[in-house]
Amino acid sequence: MIKVPVSILIPIKNEAGNLPRCLAAVAWADEIIVVDSHSTDDSAGIAQAAGATLVQFDFNGTWPKKKNWSLETVPFRHEWVFILDADEVLPPGAETELRSIVENPGHPVDGYWINRRFMFMGKWLRHAYYPNWNLRLFRHKRGRYEKITDAPTASGDNEVHEHVIVRGTTGRLRTEMDHYAFPSVEVFVEKHNRYSNWEARVEVDGLLSNKSLQNRDVGWRRRLKSWTQKLPFRPWLRFSYVYFWQRGFLDGREGYYFARLHGMYELMTVAKTYELRKQPSPSRPR
Repeated sequence: MIKVPVSILIPIKNEAGNLPRCLAAVAWADEIIVVDSHSTDDSAGIAQAAGATLVQFDFNGTWPKKKNWSLETVPFRHEWVFILDADEVLPPGAETELRSIVENPGHPVDGYWINRRFMFMGKWLRHAYYPNWNLRLFRHKRGRYEKITDAPTASGDNEVHEHVIVRGTTGRLRTEMDHYAFPSVEVFVEKHNRYSNWEARVEVDGLLSNKSLQNRDVGWRRRLKSWTQKLPFRPWLRFSYVYFWQRGFLDGREGYYFARLHGMYELMTVAKTYELRKQPSPSRPR
């Protein structure tokens, strides 16, 4: 069978538990590139055994982070690239839809958003954080992740909440992918401890409010987030948004825990923002 002429880009670090499932789901792609941050587990061996091209990334502590560095540095074999995290899984139907796009030289759209289904405590959350759109398929010469800050954020070497900006038109894929981001509460807390570092740094520097995105729903959520930064009781508001506005209560006990943990995430962000603002100005990155 002729493989789909698309380049799959997978950024990783110590993803031996997720990588086999992720790679197996895109075996139909003609090129798979795994960009690793010198994993200490068997991630590199798993990637190479699956026939993927392995590239090592050395983070300088600020910018660029892994995905943008890859877009600038990796010599892709194909015009179209799909960025896939190791904890994400594309369904079988993705092969047909992506083929219809990338094999059409005169295709009028330059990038595509895909919806993600969050898995939490072994269950698909059908309401909390659903829908969740990310721009992942695009002509790689036309798309780059937005640069919100180049300050050291102690949030890791991968983009946190930055989105791809495409020079051109965008659309939406029918395909939805599963996102196994939080296989345990421990992983949720570890990730959101790092994410809240980024959130606090960006809030202190006032860098979020002037960013616009090509997806109306995602742009609306970002404007809402910027506006709520000025409100009191933010942890409670974050919980209420996930549990009531997004109807997370319909996801049962898992939806309740998911919403409460996001309220805790917001509390960490608020506390870290306050801590940063108390620091003397010269210690703040410019």
